[in-house]
Amino acid sequence: MNTDTRALYDQFVMPTYGRFDLTIERGAGCRVWTEDGRELIDFGAGIAVCSLGHAHPRITTAIADQAAKLVHTSNLYRTRQQAVLAEKLVGLIELPGKIFFCNSGAEANEGLIKLARKFGSATERHEILTFKNSFHGRTMAGISATGQDKVKAGFAPLLDGFQHLPINDLDAVRAAIGPKTVAILLEPIQGEGGIRLAKPEFLTGLRELCDAHNLLLLFDEVQCGLGRTGDWRGWKSIVPQGVEPDGISWAKGIANGFPLGGFWVGARSLDDRGPLCDLLGPGMHGTTYGGNSVACAAGLAVLGEIEEKGLLAHTRESGKYFAEALRALNSPLVAEVRALGLMIGLELVADFKEQIASTDARPPSLVLTTLLMDNGLLVIPAGEKTIRFLPPLNIERADIDAAVGILARVLAPAARTT
Repeated sequence: MNTDTRALYDQFVMPTYGRFDLTIERGAGCRVWTEDGRELIDFGAGIAVCSLGHAHPRITTAIADQAAKLVHTSNLYRTRQQAVLAEKLVGLIELPGKIFFCNSGAEANEGLIKLARKFGSATERHEILTFKNSFHGRTMAGISATGQDKVKAGFAPLLDGFQHLPINDLDAVRAAIGPKTVAILLEPIQGEGGIRLAKPEFLTGLRELCDAHNLLLLFDEVQCGLGRTGDWRGWKSIVPQGVEPDGISWAKGIANGFPLGGFWVGARSLDDRGPLCDLLGPGMHGTTYGGNSVACAAGLAVLGEIEEKGLLAHTRESGKYFAEALRALNSPLVAEVRALGLMIGLELVADFKEQIASTDARPPSLVLTTLLMDNGLLVIPAGEKTIRFLPPLNIERADIDAAVGILARVLAPAARTT
């Protein structure tokens, strides 16, 4: 067998990702080590997945203990871990309802889209309003819902019934609601779109419009939910009172890297059809692996650690410290720092590549991501000009200082050559 990992990828793995030239062998906390022994600070956390960092002992123990007892039975039967995790999630968001477990954020959003269509079927409504620069997954429904043309190219015909509107434009939403409209789906904080926040009055207005037109309000919290903003509910970090969604999708940070997703549906009454959370009945939706015992044990361990160690408050404090440190760099190469908790986006100036005399044909975000990687820091690009910092929720200030130090050196005049 060929022992060169890159050669094995080239020969046997489909080229569906624009991978960076890095092979990671192991991790611990917010550090990773490559096959050739390099150590890097990981402030991507698997794209906001590893909420507690790499190889967290509590998660490792939970997975190993459960795997030694029972891994999988299918959803033809009940398992204790799935029921307890569902109860835990409903309690944390403090809204009555029920949970469906799956394996990924794309599947969770697919479930919300099916819920909306089932909800609207009685009145022949199926159209869902989404927003420009959004991202809702890579399934056909997910790319149809996503407000970015680049994910749609080559996959026509797409699923119909989606309109993409400018975020924070309530008048545009009001004008787009028609007789076929059944729901509004949005990320309260757009992640792939560059850490762009919905405004409080926008979220409040959406709830009012949904109430007035009998629409579902659906929040994609795959990236911003379950602690990332310093609250279990990402939208609550924007508007603390007065907005309650009808459905929420989750994945990423829920199980620290073990594949798990899910969506919550509220318990409001649909009159003769019963509560909304019972609308999808037997045979209408399903998954073979979703909510298996090991994944749910990992999820319970993650949520328990965040709760018991006070990591929501720690996330709020760390995020504020981090954002202030980035702004204090006063770099002429940085146009803006956008932050909520430990979702932090750093947008580069339009002429970033010209200022650093780069001949790299790639977008500025990829150029800077590569420069930082070469200097020992992993971040996540978002669009053409923004990089994301998504460190573990238990990150320490010393690690934040180290990351900011690397960024400062890379942005310094002496380093502006590529």
